[in-house]
Amino acid sequence: MRIEVGFIVMNAPEFHAPGTLSHRKIRGAALIIAAAATLMLAFQVVGQWTHDSPFAGVIFWAEVAAEITVVVTIAIATPLALREMRERRQLATTAIEARRQVEMLLKMTDMLQSAMCYADANAVLRATAGQLLPGFGGALYVFNNSGDRLDLSIAWDWPEDSQPADTVSPSHCWALKRGKPHVNQAGPGALRCEHHDQSVVVFEIPMMARAEIYGLFNVQASGPDAEARLSGVAPLAGAIADAMSLALSNIALREKLRTQALRDPLTGLYNRRYMEDVLERYANLAKRNDSPLTAIMIDLDHFKRLNDEHGHALGDSVLSGVAAAIVGAIRPCDIACRYGGEELVVLLPDCALIEGVAKAEMIRARIESLSENYGTRITASFGVATISETSAKAGDLLADADAALYRAKQEGRNRVGTAPPRSSGVVGLNLAAAAE
Repeated sequence: MRIEVGFIVMNAPEFHAPGTLSHRKIRGAALIIAAAATLMLAFQVVGQWTHDSPFAGVIFWAEVAAEITVVVTIAIATPLALREMRERRQLATTAIEARRQVEMLLKMTDMLQSAMCYADANAVLRATAGQLLPGFGGALYVFNNSGDRLDLSIAWDWPEDSQPADTVSPSHCWALKRGKPHVNQAGPGALRCEHHDQSVVVFEIPMMARAEIYGLFNVQASGPDAEARLSGVAPLAGAIADAMSLALSNIALREKLRTQALRDPLTGLYNRRYMEDVLERYANLAKRNDSPLTAIMIDLDHFKRLNDEHGHALGDSVLSGVAAAIVGAIRPCDIACRYGGEELVVLLPDCALIEGVAKAEMIRARIESLSENYGTRITASFGVATISETSAKAGDLLADADAALYRAKQEGRNRVGTAPPRSSGVVGLNLAAAAE
């Protein structure tokens, strides 16, 4: 990570090192005092030998002149020495503060390496900024999953009447469009982003890592000297943003890898491995609460022929469209996954068999309506099974749903088949029978 410490130099007072004008003046005054003191001592020695000499008066006045020179030189040199001492003390204080800031930035970086999610990173940023940027408001925006906007992740110490916006569009933010820090000045005629109130001055820093923008860091100040105050802390705010940028990059990469491990890259549905883990948990929960769990097995009809006649590109597009149709028809608690190839599975907790059949019929109609979009007939066959109406345990649920799906294909495809009830020897039920 690149830590900017330029603020140490920019904010430090001018340092009069040896060889500068102030130091030379003090050194010159010291030489004059030493020379005058030496002359005074010499005049006293000579005066003892020649106190009766006609030159005694001259020696006396020469000694007086030397003493006056010493006093005047001390009077001139003392303010210079005091100023030099103040400047050196101020420089030492600035160096100590700069060291504290660097230590806090290093501590922040170390803490961010342990951040597993955005909430962890937000906590570290809030704690660090509160100590390094006291008296300033702050806000952090991160990109949403689709990458078309930035959502407010955390904000602190903003005026009640000028709260930061909940979302930011990249096309409306000058810092993001330019890829450089931007100051939203107060007052009419200033170049400001649309998402900021006119009454506050906001310093925006795009958070970049590996040549990509992962977020936006805002530092806010108000009052007549807001711009000057922000200018003074701009390098420090940039250092905080740099440290946070790498953390956001790592979190985004971790989320991407997690998504790839759980979801099918083509359809965006969960993969088979995740579904099997969830199925076992849902089945145990259904048994404990004595509640139903329904599984819908879906298989696209004549999908191989569609690929052969229209190409795999269209086949992939159809799979994505079917996945979107399924997701649009189910509840947030339901699980849809790509079981393999053109086979899909939907798990419906707290859903009885007849409700699962109705849901399957809704999805079937949605899939069939996609035919107009793709210029070819698209249909699917369904098999529905439920714990504990048709199946005793998780291991039987998918097998029973698959058997019902096979019967639906045998009966002509583009229909919903159900597994027989456990208390009946009926081979299967069609949709009309289930509705009755």
